Amino acid sequence: MNTIIETILNHRSIRHYEDRPLSDEQIRLIVESAQAAATSHFVQAYTILGIQDPGRKQKLAELTGNRHVGTCGHLLIFCADLHKHELAAQMEGVEAQDTLETTEKFMVALIDTALAAQNAALAAESMGLGICYVGGLRNRLPEVAELLKIPQYVLPLFAMTIGYPADPSAKKPRMAAEHVYFEDEYPADERLLRDLKEYNETVSQYYTKRTNGKRNDTWTGQMAQFFKEPSRVFMKEFVERQGFDKK
Repeated sequence: MNTIIETILNHRSIRHYEDRPLSDEQIRLIVESAQAAATSHFVQAYTILGIQDPGRKQKLAELTGNRHVGTCGHLLIFCADLHKHELAAQMEGVEAQDTLETTEKFMVALIDTALAAQNAALAAESMGLGICYVGGLRNRLPEVAELLKIPQYVLPLFAMTIGYPADPSAKKPRMAAEHVYFEDEYPADERLLRDLKEYNETVSQYYTKRTNGKRNDTWTGQMAQFFKEPSRVFMKEFVERQGFDKK
C-alpha cells in the first residue's frame, strides 16, 4: 500500500484544532492541488474563498452552527461558480444565459466543485493536517451570500476547516466494499437489505465501544431520522435566485 492510499484510508473529520495558522505555502499547495482535479470540458466551475479575517470567521461559525469554523487554522469556502463563464461569454459577444441556467450546467458546477474540494482535502491530510467538511454553511445561506458578497451564478456549497489536529477523532466505519461495489447492474433490494442489516451491526458496535455503552445507534436508524423531515426547504428558491437549475 502506498502513502497516498494510506492517507485516503486514514481520513476522519477533525473538529478540534491547535491555535496555529497554516503557512502561505501550505495554503498555496492546497489550492493548487484542488485546481489539479478533473474538470468537465476545462470549465473549472468553482471558486475557493479563503477566510482570513477573524471577525468574518466567527460570523461564519455562528451562521453554520459549527464552533470549529472559527477556531481552525484556515477556512475555505467552496463555491459552484458560473459567474466567470457569464463574463467570458460577454467578452466574446455570446449570449449564454439559457445555457448557464440549465440543470446540466448546474450539475457540472456541483461536480467540478466537489472534485476540487476532495483534492484539497487529500492534499491537506497528506501534510499532516486535519479537515472537516461543513455542510452547515447552507443553514443560513442568504446571510452567508451577503457576508461573502456572492454574485449571480455563484453558489456557496460547503466550508472546509483545516488545521493541526488537537484531538483526533475516531474513524467511523464505512460500509464494506462489497456493500457499495456491484458489477454489471444495480443489485436487488433483497441483497441491499441484507447488507444494511450487516452494516447496522458494525455501526452499533462502533458506537457502543466509543461511548462505553451509552449509545448503540444503527445506521438505518440514523438515516431514517435524517430523512424523516425536510431540511433547508428554502434551497430550491435560493438556487434559482442565484441563476442555477432554472431550465
